[in-house]
Amino acid sequence: MTRLSLNVPLAAEIAELLLNIQAVKLDLENPFTWSSGWRSPIYCDNRLTLGYPDVRDRIKKSLAARIQKEFNSAEAIAGVATAGIPHAALVADHLNLPFLYVRSKPKGHGLENLIEGRLVKSQKVVVIEDLISTAGSSLRAIEALRDAGYEILGLAAIFSYGFPLAQDQLAQKQVKWFSLSDYNSLIDFAAQTGIIEPAQVETLQAWRREPQNWKQASTTP
Repeated sequence: MTRLSLNVPLAAEIAELLLNIQAVKLDLENPFTWSSGWRSPIYCDNRLTLGYPDVRDRIKKSLAARIQKEFNSAEAIAGVATAGIPHAALVADHLNLPFLYVRSKPKGHGLENLIEGRLVKSQKVVVIEDLISTAGSSLRAIEALRDAGYEILGLAAIFSYGFPLAQDQLAQKQVKWFSLSDYNSLIDFAAQTGIIEPAQVETLQAWRREPQNWKQASTTP
């Protein structure tokens, strides 16, 4: 298993911050539609955290502190386009480390770069993503960096849905990773504080177990 342990008190704190600013929204009656086509009772947009300096600062310092603890030999910080870029830049600045980022596809003009930043082969890099769902974008960025000659120490994220698919794929690629908070922590906090009713917890957990089938399961008489 390549997932690093969750800091439970911090996970609850970050969950509260995300809910308070509505970076995370829960709606079982009017589910959201993801780009994958999945219907979901939860939507997470961590870009909203950038508009709240106190929240932004707490996330930056939390990511930086955990990176120093788990990956203290890091020589650079890389962001995953697009939402991971600002958080990675903030952490790199806080740690006084070089910053680079990985595009979703090579630029269509000029140097046609996939990776933007100073290329230093064998440099030890920590990758920052705002959100881990299936881990597809994270793994594409990691593979691009590895192909370019970087050594990937690990992956850090603000929030993770905790899908087994993502955990399995990250383990297969031998990527150590952590998130500041995750789906279970958020649901636990929401239930304890009355944001959701106890009866809704099982519905939310059922979605996490089979998100691709949740619409059919939730609408079956």
